Amino acid sequence: MKKILSIAVAVLAAATLFVGCKGKKSGAIKVGIINNPPSESGYRAANVKDMEEVFSPAKGYEVKTFYSLKNDEQLNAASQFITEGVDYILLSAAATDGWDAVLKNAQKAGIKVFLFDRMINTDESLYEAAVVSDMANQGNTAVAWLKSLNLPEYKVIHIQGAMGSDAQIGRTAALDKEFAAGTMTKVVQQTATWDEAEAKKIVESVINSGEDFNVVYAENDGMAKGAVAALDEAGITHGVNGKVKIMGFDCNKWALRELLAGNWDYDGQCSPFQAAVIEDMIKSGKVPSKKVISEEKGFDATKLTQADIDKYGLGD
Repeated sequence: MKKILSIAVAVLAAATLFVGCKGKKSGAIKVGIINNPPSESGYRAANVKDMEEVFSPAKGYEVKTFYSLKNDEQLNAASQFITEGVDYILLSAAATDGWDAVLKNAQKAGIKVFLFDRMINTDESLYEAAVVSDMANQGNTAVAWLKSLNLPEYKVIHIQGAMGSDAQIGRTAALDKEFAAGTMTKVVQQTATWDEAEAKKIVESVINSGEDFNVVYAENDGMAKGAVAALDEAGITHGVNGKVKIMGFDCNKWALRELLAGNWDYDGQCSPFQAAVIEDMIKSGKVPSKKVISEEKGFDATKLTQADIDKYGLGD
């Protein structure tokens, strides 16, 4: 009788284990991805697509996603993912501050956090690794290029991205140094929150004021496009042989084609491809570096080639 009971208990335990495994979707890895919405820009659309392709159900992931440009909404989403018991949180933060408490809660729950695209202001012990762009270097590279033109004067319309984001802070800092030093003049410095239509309004306002300018420094391609639309409507020339120098960031293919045509002057590269690097660390369990920096460069319209567009351009 005892022998029969032991066999029954063993069978029941095995059955329970089997049901438990099936309940977790055959061992699927639960991932919560927090990002800006794909509608933000061509860069973000490529970034979201990359994440979705790498962390897909077909590859053994159970994925939850949340998209917002608002930091408080992202924080709430992260707390919800912790409650739901994900294994990993992948985070591209809308703003650099305010993440300590949530990340500590994730750590207590045994959830590993990877940052991507953007850094945040927190202790590095609260995340596994950051796979990011060097936004400050992007700004430094762009401003160094602008200074290399040796223009007689620099009167700049500066169109910023979402305030407080790592991209905005990095791309703004280098230009702010020039304003502070008096080597460049700040005609206007205003956020368009990555939006093309808002950027167009900013430039239209400057044109209507009659104030002179010869540089548009837009912190993404979409905002540069909006700025150019305002210039075109006002009959103001721009680009390689025009009055106004046009600068953007992200290297969408359509933007690089504007450079190749001489309509824009500069585009700073920002790589959206971080997912595969993070997946390698998850699968191997090894983190080679706490901070992995994407290799990026800036492109000059007078040197750009079609081969560059084919190799580095985003989208179609």
